[in-house]
Amino acid sequence: MGIDDVVKNITWLGHDGFLIKGDGKAIVIDPFQVKQCEPADIVLISHEHYDHCSPEDVNKIRKDSTVIVTEAQSATKLSGDVRVVQPGDQLTVSGIPIEAVPSYNTNKSFHPKENGWLGFIVTVEGVRIYHAGDTDRIPEMESFQVDIALLPVSGTYVMTAEEAVEAARVMKPKVAIPMHYGAIVGSADDAKRFSEALRGTCKVVVLG
Repeated sequence: MGIDDVVKNITWLGHDGFLIKGDGKAIVIDPFQVKQCEPADIVLISHEHYDHCSPEDVNKIRKDSTVIVTEAQSATKLSGDVRVVQPGDQLTVSGIPIEAVPSYNTNKSFHPKENGWLGFIVTVEGVRIYHAGDTDRIPEMESFQVDIALLPVSGTYVMTAEEAVEAARVMKPKVAIPMHYGAIVGSADDAKRFSEALRGTCKVVVLG
């Protein structure tokens, strides 16, 4: 299965939420105000803000065997098989390799580095998918080896579209997908600016 095939199995659930299907598993990241989503084998929660760690939404998509991977603050709000990780940790859940990576602000105070909040690199069908969480462009991105990058573009709490373009140019994914717009802050215009600025650099897929 190639990268384009994996992209076809990524569904944007709105805001920072995604369903990723591959290797026989359903992986859901940061579900929030989910209207329709199949049950998840794995749920990844980037940090404890309500629009990322939503116990109500997790309960909508969980089953008895669902494994939740998150950081310590979010873990206190969730129940079931919860695995607590820190940036730099690696684990394999149901055959899916997961890397926890840093996610934080550099020029604002909403997501302090010392909180240890998360982005994730998940390998599905041999393809490395990076979900940035709520972050600015951070130096650690220079070392990330990723095929598909899910990047926030709305500004205010996260990178602007222009900063997300810089992040994509540093990481050089084959495909970039904008997120974090259309719910709390940001609009489709942010995704459009992101897409247009990366033309000729990497493929951008705007999911809707």
